Amino acid sequence: MNHDRHQHSPMAGRAKIAWIVFAVIAAFYLLSEHRAHLLGALPFLLLLACPLMHLFMHGGHGHSRGNEPPDKGDDK
Repeated sequence: MNHDRHQHSPMAGRAKIAWIVFAVIAAFYLLSEHRAHLLGALPFLLLLACPLMHLFMHGGHGHSRGNEPPDKGDDK
């Protein structure tokens, strides 16, 4: 049972272009009308970024040494 039909995405062609144009227009109006609110929240967003960066970007500090052999203390 071989099906050679092409599977189309839910939005193809003109519908996708129309959605992109609508999203760009909506983003423009949101940013232009609510710029004061966004700029007022910027300091709080920067403060929120600090703990998020600490959680997600501190992976390489060597706290998990389960895969390495234990150090014998032999200094030769």
